[in-house]
Amino acid sequence: MSRAAEPVPEPASAAGAARLSDVVRLLERRYPPGLAESWDAVGTVCGDPDQPVRRVLLAIDATTAVVDEALEWGADLLWTHHPLLLRAVHGVAATTSKGAAVHRLVRGGCALHVTHTNADAPDGGVPDALAAALGVGDRAPLVPRPTEPLDKVVVMVPVADEERLVDALAAAGAGAIGEYHRCAWTTTGIGTFVPGERAEPAIGERGFVTRIEEARVEMVAPRRLRDGVVAALRATHPYEEPAFDVLELASFAGRSGGGRVGDLPAPMTLGDFARRVAQVLPPTAQGVRVAGDLAAPVRRVAVVGGSGDSFFDAVRSSGADVYVTGDLRHHPALELRERARFEAAREGRVPEDGRPFLVDVAHSASEWPWLARAAADLADDVRALGTTVETRVSAVRTDPWTAHVPSPTGGQP
Repeated sequence: MSRAAEPVPEPASAAGAARLSDVVRLLERRYPPGLAESWDAVGTVCGDPDQPVRRVLLAIDATTAVVDEALEWGADLLWTHHPLLLRAVHGVAATTSKGAAVHRLVRGGCALHVTHTNADAPDGGVPDALAAALGVGDRAPLVPRPTEPLDKVVVMVPVADEERLVDALAAAGAGAIGEYHRCAWTTTGIGTFVPGERAEPAIGERGFVTRIEEARVEMVAPRRLRDGVVAALRATHPYEEPAFDVLELASFAGRSGGGRVGDLPAPMTLGDFARRVAQVLPPTAQGVRVAGDLAAPVRRVAVVGGSGDSFFDAVRSSGADVYVTGDLRHHPALELRERARFEAAREGRVPEDGRPFLVDVAHSASEWPWLARAAADLADDVRALGTTVETRVSAVRTDPWTAHVPSPTGGQP
């Protein structure tokens, strides 16, 4: 059973533009804020929920040049991956570069919304787009998140009250499975009970055996909604003491999570794969760095968008031949490669064949493929509301490095 679906915004009129609040609900449906890391700062930074949104500019960072582009194009919403205000601030005075950016966006009527680590986890998010761009298929999360904890609510109710009870439980959040709502399973049987002397039975008489045809209703619900679901059950059920169970269901790995791992259609050399990475991602001063034997064949690929050396243990466990990410630091990368060489030698292989190999790219470059996918998804989602929005991926490269000077050949290593 998948995560309970979030409510879909009400359709907008065909003639009117979507409101910012409509667009934000759509974004939060694909990229739930609850998936963001605790240290992150995601959501709407500035903007009026009722303002119309006709043009959306997507970018990795809200730099001065990106804000210029958004305002010159007439964007109503700038949607970025990286937060402008990641660390807590006590003001946004225009005397700072970030404060000035916020002031300019507000004056220009352009909202700012951020989906950061909550876009790294879902199916179709940043790592999924990177893996797809590199030709990696059969993708699965590198570090899967468990599915949301679920309860199964089982209740016995007179057949005549079955539909009303199912409606009430559904309104409280039960019975939502993926894109399906009001999901329930029922069967019928005979219930029997004897009301006590102080009972006030809705059916039957005190001191006498009562037999009645009842429906057994089963519905799942997110565990976080348990109190509300049980309250709705008690309020709707005709019995003074309804019979029900709340069972905690086992959790399992879901389709969301950090990074992605999968396979290329056919093996290729590490060198050819690195060249594919360089061709697919936007050019940067850093280019593509490789650690490993360029002639070695690779097929299984792990990827993480952004900074990924904290995922090394998961990469090793995944059996990946090569790992693509950004911002690899000297010590973690060196230790990984040393361990890979050591273990290869112990297994009787040449140390140079120790896996995983590493492909290091610029941070923003690894996240770039997601922008086009996210833009297309948003346009589709808004169209389902009965209106349209024009999306554009920013042409500004926000990688901070501007030049690369190759080391001279020969000389001291």
